[in-house]
Formats: sequence, structure tokens, C-alpha cells
Amino acid sequence: MTSVDDRVGNWALVVGHERAVELDDSVLWSRVRTGDRDAFGLLFERHARTIYNYCFRRVGSWDAAEDLVSIVFLEAWRRRDKSLPAGKELPWLLGIATNVVRNRRRAERRYAAALRRVPAPEPEPSFAEDSDDRLADEAWMQRALQLLSRLPRREQEVFALCAWSELSYEDAAVALHIPVGTVRSRLSRARARLRELDPGFGHDETRMQISEEAIEP
Repeated sequence: MTSVDDRVGNWALVVGHERAVELDDSVLWSRVRTGDRDAFGLLFERHARTIYNYCFRRVGSWDAAEDLVSIVFLEAWRRRDKSLPAGKELPWLLGIATNVVRNRRRAERRYAAALRRVPAPEPEPSFAEDSDDRLADEAWMQRALQLLSRLPRREQEVFALCAWSELSYEDAAVALHIPVGTVRSRLSRARARLRELDPGFGHDETRMQISEEAIEP
């Protein structure tokens, strides 16, 4: 069986002959729960780009987002015995990402400790090379996050998931472990507060639909 190594940060995953087969996330997750690393690698390939862009929108740094993706998938593998509703694997991963961002320093320390227990990896390229566009994205995102930081954290999280990552109300509810109605009300309040703070912010929401090419396949 031919295989390739895929890495998120320092987390190496082996993906084999099923790489090209379009299996449902729920099927892959059922295999992950038995310890199947190939299935986990396929889930990583499918969703790492989305998690990477979400983390960038939360922290405003591509380099930091790359490190956080590693932590998210390490945590997902650690919790591979979790039973998930069918089709809710990505919302669950985004929920982990939300918690990782929320507890960023603690998560980074735990990740660093885990890495000390495994062999050092070979040097690897980052998800994206530095460019003027990349730096411009970071500058815009930092300004947006300064504005967003004036909202309660619970509204920030709902806004990032629904407005910037385009998650449905139902999927955001799964990610955050709250009722759908709570998602709706928090998002409504967040948008209203942001318009009060900066009337032009609503128009700029589309600016943060970061290209899905941010992570090269």
C-alpha cells in the first residue's frame, strides 16, 4: 500500500489507498474510534484548511494558527473515543478549536509537553509562504479582533463561527454545546453591537471569508 505523510505542525499522519475515496465523515470517525490512523489522516486532509482559517480569524496570526491546528488535531486524536452525531464531525472539531483558542496558553503548554515525548520531526514547510497579501490579512484581522474584543466572549465565539466560518445555527450549537436559539440571539446581539461600534464593520464581514487556498492541498 502506497502511503504519504501529512503533517500539521509536528503531528504526522499516514494516509493510504483510501485517500481518493469519498467516505462520509461519520464513517471515517467510526474507524478513528477503533484507532485507525489512516481514517484520521483523511479527516485531517478534509478539514485542516477550515480549522486553520478559523484559528486565524480568532488570533490574527497565520503562524499562531498553524500551531493551533496542530493542537486541535492532537486533542481530537486524544478524544477519539468520543461518540458523535452523524455529520457533526466538523462542528465538533470547530468546538475543540474554540476551546483551544479560549485556553490558548494552557493548550500550547500541554502540546509542547506531548511533543517532548515523541521523536523530533524533520523540518517542514509552513502552510503558506509569507507574502504581502498574507501580511495584509493579518493587519486587517488584528483590527477586526480589536473591535470584536469589545463584545462578551460568548458573542465573539458565535460571531466567528457563524459570520466568519459560515457555520449553520445548528452546527454552531453543536460546536459550543448550547441551544440553537441561544446561537441565534447571541449572533443577533453581536451584529447589532458591532454595527453600533463601527457602522462599516457589517459591510467588511465579507473581507474575512479567507480563501480556501490558504492551505495548499
